[in-house]
Amino acid sequence: MKKRCNHTLTLRKTLLHSVISCAMAASASAWADKSNDTLIYASDSEPENVSPYHNNLREGVILSHMAWDTLIFRDPQTSEYLPLLATSWEWQDSTNLVFKLRQGVTFHNGNAFSADDVVFTFNYVVSPESKIVTRKNVDWIDHAEKLDEYTVRLVLKKPFPAALEYLSGPTPIYPSQYFQKVGIEGYSKAPIGTGPYKITKVLSGEGVNLERYDDYFEASPIPKPAISKLQFRVIPDPDARLAQLMTGDIDWIWRVPSDQADQMKMMPGLDIKSAETMRIGYLRMETTSETLKDSPFNNQLVREAVNYAIDRDAFSQDLVRGGSRSVYTPCFPSQFGCDVSAAKKYEYNVEKAKALLAEAGYPDGFETEFYAYRERDLAEAMMGYLSEVGIKANLHFMKYAALRTDQRAGKVPLSFQTWGSYSVNDASAITSVFFKGGVDDSAKDETVIKLLDTADSSVDPDTRKKAYSAAIKRISEEAFWAPMFSYSSNYAFSDTLNFTPYPDELPRFYESSWK
Repeated sequence: MKKRCNHTLTLRKTLLHSVISCAMAASASAWADKSNDTLIYASDSEPENVSPYHNNLREGVILSHMAWDTLIFRDPQTSEYLPLLATSWEWQDSTNLVFKLRQGVTFHNGNAFSADDVVFTFNYVVSPESKIVTRKNVDWIDHAEKLDEYTVRLVLKKPFPAALEYLSGPTPIYPSQYFQKVGIEGYSKAPIGTGPYKITKVLSGEGVNLERYDDYFEASPIPKPAISKLQFRVIPDPDARLAQLMTGDIDWIWRVPSDQADQMKMMPGLDIKSAETMRIGYLRMETTSETLKDSPFNNQLVREAVNYAIDRDAFSQDLVRGGSRSVYTPCFPSQFGCDVSAAKKYEYNVEKAKALLAEAGYPDGFETEFYAYRERDLAEAMMGYLSEVGIKANLHFMKYAALRTDQRAGKVPLSFQTWGSYSVNDASAITSVFFKGGVDDSAKDETVIKLLDTADSSVDPDTRKKAYSAAIKRISEEAFWAPMFSYSSNYAFSDTLNFTPYPDELPRFYESSWK
């Protein structure tokens, strides 16, 4: 089945040569955006709602880190926790965390930041009416209390040792007065935060415009941006993104296939950088849906067959590349608690997969619906591997929000998905999101749920590690998922731009500048 990967590589090269020819014919002479101090970056996906708590797409996470601040900042180079909206914090006991807040900070509309905003944000997002997308990010919080104008107590439901990691990541602070005035609908159209950039326009289906917030507070560990304007553009077609980069219509793209990135390194006017990320790709198999109660994936032997059917090394070494590695765990290897040795390692074995299908009652294989939302070529390569063992997959390629809705309705038997853990370096940010009994848990295994509850709440690191290890062992032996590979990311951008990639898959444009 490596022929499937080789065919994909050949097709990409043909398309790239075509795109390069067209771009050279257009012969852009300069990168127009440096002259008006506007960095235009493009991606293939659009968050369904720019409100950070109401989407979990990576593009939304990036916008969140541009336009909103959190209480704590984690230095991406040292992993040290630094004061951001909070100037200090102290554990009163294992479930009470008190923050002293920074004075003199203003939101993008000029309103002063205070304890009211912190208390409102956390009490809102833990309430059922908030309808946030990834509840695991805040479900450890019971409530927040205002002690005075610039002091807040955060009360946890039970001990949660990863609290500071989450408070430096997927927990931005909303403006209490403004949000309550406009509601989530109004906020999604005209959001404000305290971040280094402010959102000036949300263009549904097209992207988001941002401008530097000139009143951003000087004491922040985040530097005041050197580039005054950002434009995020949604360009679903990868060849169109590449062509617009080479003609100078946009300045920055990512997720460039490695073979294309290698060829682009020879092109004038472009810089290419690569970095491994915390994101992993996996096949999800539904086992709990009443709608799919007759699905073959309810059978463990079938799920094992899917795991054996995929040549992970072919994906990581031939397609993704750039530092990608084969993955067998439902987490990223460097995350706390992600015990690689605990996972069952499914080697690529077509005959083993066929034998398991026959034992499960499917000697001639079966047909299934197959869902994906990004990297169609990778999804199609996976379908090729599945067809080799007799599983015919019918592809439904759609936007992530639509896929997630169908998945939560129990309509998705098999899907190719990815998860970047909100850049949180703790196994709770992925394993517990998908296997602790929540809306996205495809297994709802009581043994795993209990183990993860222990792992997430114990204050003893060794206890946490043992519980995560046991959970990973059971998840992999039951073959609830087919984890496949870690992602690397290839960035292509104008050589007039200074840009540094980080492993947490967060492009920090506030650090960028023109040469």
